[in-house]
Amino acid sequence: MPDDTPALRAAGLSRHYGGVTAVDDFSLQVDAGEFCAILGPSGSGKTTALRLIAGFERPDGGTLDLFGEPTAGGSAFVPPDRRDVGMVFQDYALFPHMNVAENVAYGLRGGTRSGRERRDRVREVLDLTGLTDFAERGVHELSGGEQQRAALARALAPGPRMLLLDEPFSNLDASLRQRLRLEVREIIRRAGATAILVTHEQEEALSLADRVAFMWEGRVEQSGTPETIYREPETLRIATSIGDAIVLPCRAADGRVRSPFGEHAAPADAEECVVVVRPEDVRIGGIGDPGVPGEVVERTFYGHDQMLRVRTRDGNDVRVRVGSDEAYERLGAVTLSLRREPRVFAHESAEA
Repeated sequence: MPDDTPALRAAGLSRHYGGVTAVDDFSLQVDAGEFCAILGPSGSGKTTALRLIAGFERPDGGTLDLFGEPTAGGSAFVPPDRRDVGMVFQDYALFPHMNVAENVAYGLRGGTRSGRERRDRVREVLDLTGLTDFAERGVHELSGGEQQRAALARALAPGPRMLLLDEPFSNLDASLRQRLRLEVREIIRRAGATAILVTHEQEEALSLADRVAFMWEGRVEQSGTPETIYREPETLRIATSIGDAIVLPCRAADGRVRSPFGEHAAPADAEECVVVVRPEDVRIGGIGDPGVPGEVVERTFYGHDQMLRVRTRDGNDVRVRVGSDEAYERLGAVTLSLRREPRVFAHESAEA
């Protein structure tokens, strides 16, 4: 039978610093082999949560199990060096007086491998991360991307079952960051490790992870696949924090709300509501096509796509994302319709 024991199960973890609560009722499950991204703004507690998983912090409450073993909480506390977890820090933390191979070998110190086995493992990990030709180079001779891969190689050298990454791409420029994300994901997949990434970059989380956990004020507000988090956000905060969102206030009557696009089901017992629409979910048509009449009043070209601002007859401004090759040089009359049903939230959820 396959082992379906989660790689990580956190239940109600909390961490306080004096009167400040950094993590509060943090609960999350990550399956073995998953790549999970913990996404949240600055101050949401995501780095503290990662430090609790690594063992650099003791929780004030709750429990943490790694691969089915009680690891923290209650009377349990397994120190970091016994958790079978590798860590890639935001600043890489490479030793400047060592070359790349020596930095990688440092991760194998204190183990049971013989000298030959350690050398073989260093060569294996350098090959895995594409650094074989850089083995003898000093850290100062490496580019930012090469330093990032060297830090990853050192973390992977002992063969940890879990890899933790604390915003590892934040020091890289945009084009290099995008390329390295895919490289790192492939390296981790080939290594067979469970990975947990902390980031404030939503594109990074959505493009890399199998599971995204959105954090707010110390707790996980929603966890799911990137598609679920984006398409089926459970709160207005998530809907407006991840991706672009058009927020249309409306009132509910008899369990329904009316937006410029028609009627939609309202949340139970809600009166004041908001309808949330993604700009790419708005279909634009010509005069005479079915839909809401409007007029294109502004066009912004971004290269990969363009954003139109359409004013409907009732005065609502609706943003519409269209392809970069669609011709809207001239502003004018159009019709709007939806490709999918929008999300509707009680207005109170905006202030929760």
